[in-house]
Amino acid sequence: MVETTEAVQTGSKTEAQSVEYSEANPAGDAGAGGSIDLLLDVDIAVTVSIGQTEIPVRRLLKLGPGSVLELDKPIDEPADLYLRDIKFATGSIVVVDGRFAIKIKKILGLGDDVAGV
Repeated sequence: MVETTEAVQTGSKTEAQSVEYSEANPAGDAGAGGSIDLLLDVDIAVTVSIGQTEIPVRRLLKLGPGSVLELDKPIDEPADLYLRDIKFATGSIVVVDGRFAIKIKKILGLGDDVAGV
């Protein structure tokens, strides 16, 4: 809670008044209930990148069923996993019950080199 007193205006000048701040709770409560449990069930989108390429618009307009785009990444390189455009892990492409899936190989930490992100 912040308590302020209004500034007093005298002529063309305004005098600054003092402000009193209340003490913060030293327990560091995180708001209602103080629990992170509320966030644990929130869904977040994960994007997987297996490579990229650049092509001229002329070629893009000619693409159709059966067209092949060669990507810049060799087949033996791991796929990159992203949370909101931030690379957080690498993994390999696998198939589970007829669907593509990712087998996590490495979770990247703050000290890991994520150049090229």
